[in-house]
Amino acid sequence: MSQQTLDLRRSAQIVRRHKFLAGIVTALGLAAGAAYAVLSPPLLTSTALVVLPPPPQGAPIATGSGTPDPYTATQEVIAGSNQVLSDALPHVRPAMPLARLRGEIRIGSVTPYVISVSAQGKTAADAEATANAVANSYVQYVNSANNAAEHTPAVSLERAAGGTGTALPEQLIVDALLGAVAGALGGAVIALAVERRDRRLRERDEIAGSIGVPVLASFPVAHPRDAAGWIKLLEEYRPIALHAWQLRKVLHYLAMAAVSGGNCDESGRSSVTVLSLSSDPRALALGPQLAAFAASQGLPTVLALGPQQEPQVTAALRTACAAPPASSKWPDELRVTVSDGHADVPLDAALTVVVSVVDGRRPRMADMMHTAATVLGVSSGGATAEHLARVAVSADAQGREIAAILVADPEPADHTTGRVPQLSRPAQRRLPTRLTGITTEK
Repeated sequence: MSQQTLDLRRSAQIVRRHKFLAGIVTALGLAAGAAYAVLSPPLLTSTALVVLPPPPQGAPIATGSGTPDPYTATQEVIAGSNQVLSDALPHVRPAMPLARLRGEIRIGSVTPYVISVSAQGKTAADAEATANAVANSYVQYVNSANNAAEHTPAVSLERAAGGTGTALPEQLIVDALLGAVAGALGGAVIALAVERRDRRLRERDEIAGSIGVPVLASFPVAHPRDAAGWIKLLEEYRPIALHAWQLRKVLHYLAMAAVSGGNCDESGRSSVTVLSLSSDPRALALGPQLAAFAASQGLPTVLALGPQQEPQVTAALRTACAAPPASSKWPDELRVTVSDGHADVPLDAALTVVVSVVDGRRPRMADMMHTAATVLGVSSGGATAEHLARVAVSADAQGREIAAILVADPEPADHTTGRVPQLSRPAQRRLPTRLTGITTEK
């Protein structure tokens, strides 16, 4: 998996596969954006205007368009001076040092004889109070008797009122959306990184190629949690047409394999063991669903549970099979049996499905009942190639060759086939061939 080139489509599939992880990271990004908007709310700006009369006689004036008026530029410097700002400090909101006030004040000019005093604040009232305080301090300063410009009084043209800028609710939405986008990108990156380290097999071709055994069928399975859930599954399992066709292929393959390989007696009875791993509980329902479907097709079927290497995994299923209820929904053709020791395949059923769960790390199948065929059940993303290889080796050591693989819960985006085998056909007698053009010397 880590050696494959990830294209855009495959990356999207990986992100969907890890949608819970990506969703959590996206939610964290959304929450972080909202928290940032609350802790650092947008600043509002309020502006006060001060008008100046014409400059005194002899003052320099601008001579060209675009050239700042020297007199107005001088007044801008005075409005931002330490003296003016220091006199305004007692009236600004909230209270702040001179250095901070200097950073929140902007002095500009609207016209050659009108200067603007803009202040920022977290609320409109704070921005308004600060702008008016600086503007009033400037007017008082230039109009004071101690100022050389006492014959050039300044007049407050417009007091600061309200504030402009992005409101907190709007900024909250923007920051939350930006956080969600950043979280989604981060979640996608994390999902891709996790996938590259994941050795579990997900596609049918990967599963089949791991041990060189073809995938016979793949279909969704139920995930009962207790005995009641297993009983309901065996009573009411009715797959849709597509999945029913997959199950019919399994039954047809087992019948044909039994006939061609001599794995059934004269009455046509056959048996199969469905192996699954304890670390892959989703694959446990493959055998019960196969048995329930066969019984629903009128085929006398036995679902058998023999000794299990991992009994805790099948505890709920064993409880359901040990004491099935006398329910009218229970298929007439289905019988269940539980054996605590070595047992032979029942002889009064057309099909016997044996469910067996082994440990993927140390599989052991010596105590399982003997069947004509053995298939391996695995769910998409439920096992690694190492686990499947260990099970295959253990089965082969016990004389149980794995004939095929059943895949539970295949991924919708998986378009591989797993190299489904062609059904074997009865051997035909080879016709004689006439050879010409060949002579022998005596």
